[in-house]
Amino acid sequence: MCPKVKNKILISSCLLGQAVRYDGQSKQVQNPTLDRWRQEGRLTPVCPEVSGGLPVPRPAAEIEGFADEILTGNGFVKTADNEDVSRFFLCGAQHALTLCRQENIRVAILKENSPSCGSAQVYDGSFSHTLISGAGITTTLLRQNGIHVFSEFEIDAATEHFDSLFAC
Repeated sequence: MCPKVKNKILISSCLLGQAVRYDGQSKQVQNPTLDRWRQEGRLTPVCPEVSGGLPVPRPAAEIEGFADEILTGNGFVKTADNEDVSRFFLCGAQHALTLCRQENIRVAILKENSPSCGSAQVYDGSFSHTLISGAGITTTLLRQNGIHVFSEFEIDAATEHFDSLFAC
């Protein structure tokens, strides 16, 4: 018999309709699985940038280099005005990891292209709207700690992975 523990999923707050993005908007995703998980109390929302101390709205920021370099202190997250906001992104990533540890979260669905949450693509650091292969800082830290991260475009894959982790 399966235990009645509600296994949780970390999710970007903006995907749930919270206006926490840099431009003060959300990127709400309509998906029946997310609706069911919300009703079941499985979703743990987080905006690493806000929990890291950045306001809403805030200047757009992009990674210069790669997320793993930032995590080791060898890269930067900067705004178009060249302001180094790396410490906020690092603090937010650590907060997301702490949430995962506290709630035994092993799956996350995070906002693609974000310097925090991107899982396959991020902007290249030139503010030219150019996407490159890479991951955000929070995604990289979570993956380094065994958490499986998916984008909002991979909810079906996240569902399959979540179900396989907790199948009885």
